[in-house]
Formats: sequence, C-alpha cells, structure tokens
Amino acid sequence: MIKIDRYRCGYCGACVTVCPTEAIDLLGLWIEIKDEECNGCKACVNICPVGALELEHVV
Repeated sequence: MIKIDRYRCGYCGACVTVCPTEAIDLLGLWIEIKDEECNGCKACVNICPVGALELEHVV
C-alpha cells in the first residue's frame, strides 16, 4: 500500500501519469490511491519530486 504525506505533496500529478495500473487519481487538490488496483511497483514513489509517497510494508 502506498502512503501519502499530504503535508509534503504538492499535487503536481506526476504520480498519476506514471502509474501503470491507473490506481492514482488527482481530484482537484486531493490524491486518491485505490489500494485494490495498486501493484506496488513504486513508480509513483520514485517519480515524486518531494518524496511525499512511500510504500508501506504490510505485515
């Protein structure tokens, strides 16, 4: 699951454009990640210019 730091996120939309499963939506000034569609590839984490996204490890 991808975790968003909403204080760091600038809502630029880079993560939305790079997601191969289209699991991320930019709704106005709000990022929504559909966990059931996310494959954990970290493309969004790697492209985020401010480091607002991270892969949360589920135990």
